Amino acid sequence: MGKQELLHHEITHEILGAFFELHSLLGSGFLEKVYANGLVVLLQRRGLAVQREQSFDILLHDVLIGRYRADLIVESKVIVEVKTGRQIDPPNVAQLRNYMRASGIQVGLLCNFGPSALFKRLIDTDGRISITA
Repeated sequence: MGKQELLHHEITHEILGAFFELHSLLGSGFLEKVYANGLVVLLQRRGLAVQREQSFDILLHDVLIGRYRADLIVESKVIVEVKTGRQIDPPNVAQLRNYMRASGIQVGLLCNFGPSALFKRLIDTDGRISITA
């Protein structure tokens, strides 16, 4: 899949640029909240609208059964989840996939500020989520 074919590639390009910049500046070892706050600063400096800890309700038959808070929503089009583990684990990917389903947002980035800067991009097209790195 080429760059032009990736959904919201202009936004994800800016997010990933900020992610790698922040990892270079801070390295690993801080709490997720520090990295999320740092991403907000860098993304806003790049002219992007960022919402922090936006809440989404999980409903079953119109009854609230859960709620989650996305780390970041960028331009109302991309969910960014921040992690600090040694690697990206399958439960992290499943968490982001569920957030995307609950919010209706089609693009998600899982940004891991571990010893190495790692990311996964999830794209939902017609209910099928593809994962790229």
